[in-house]
Amino acid sequence: MEKRRTVVVSALQFACTDDVSTNVATAERLVRAAHKQGANIILIQELFEGYYFCQAQREDYIQRAKPHKDHPTILRMQKLAKELGVVIPVSFFEEANNAHYNSIAIIDADGTDLGIYRKSHIPDGPGYEEKFYFNPGDTGFKVFQTKFAKIGVAICWDQWFPEAARAMVLQGAEILFYPTAIGTEPHDANIDSRDHWKRVMQGHAGANLVPLVASNRIGKEIIETEHGKSEITFYGNSFIAGPTGEIVSIADDKEEAVLIAQFDLDKIKSTRHSWGVFRDRRPDLYKVLLTLDGTNPVR
Repeated sequence: MEKRRTVVVSALQFACTDDVSTNVATAERLVRAAHKQGANIILIQELFEGYYFCQAQREDYIQRAKPHKDHPTILRMQKLAKELGVVIPVSFFEEANNAHYNSIAIIDADGTDLGIYRKSHIPDGPGYEEKFYFNPGDTGFKVFQTKFAKIGVAICWDQWFPEAARAMVLQGAEILFYPTAIGTEPHDANIDSRDHWKRVMQGHAGANLVPLVASNRIGKEIIETEHGKSEITFYGNSFIAGPTGEIVSIADDKEEAVLIAQFDLDKIKSTRHSWGVFRDRRPDLYKVLLTLDGTNPVR
């Protein structure tokens, strides 16, 4: 009897300090904990090397960017991935000559760097002023063939766009991964997006019939901005959803967490094919998606 393809995925969640070595050590500790629980693919949260600096528009924070090649945290995670035999997407602030990107390197289970994805959708609002730091990503949506599965990885604000999830699954992604940094809104304490945030991604899982893994940070971070202090309390709620959008594992809004879930990829593939949403798609009717206003094509 042919052996079925199963995979164990993990989402990590922790509070960041603003010290790179401390945060990378925490990430490694939790990766090892996930591995001990059988995880094959382990997702660390967005920009985990330090505080979420995008609360402010500060020239000195641009100096935190480093080139992809010989990036010290990526090199360390390559060594760790090879030692444990696990896949680790590694979020980092990338410098590429005069461009800067919010990027993620996909490290395979033998330590190979499979390449990078650069965040496509760049937010710009109070407390999340990423357009000051990051160019729009130029890689397009990508999938990566890892030892355990073909995966699609996008970043934070990307997770609000169904087109991104669909594009990755159309290219063969069997699991979607979203590293994230999201919490309270500094300009309005009454806004709480956590349930909205979860439901949108659960929809991606259900609409595409693939599991989905989301990793978010926790903790309060205070950044000195040009207008005084800005504060975000990150709400965690990292979760793993199954292929009908059901949440199978979830963290709270305060505690460090290592989430684990196992999926039968062959069974999910069979269900996805028989359900018919990919069979019955009508790309010829979707040209309106190539416009910004529903009328004029983007040139």
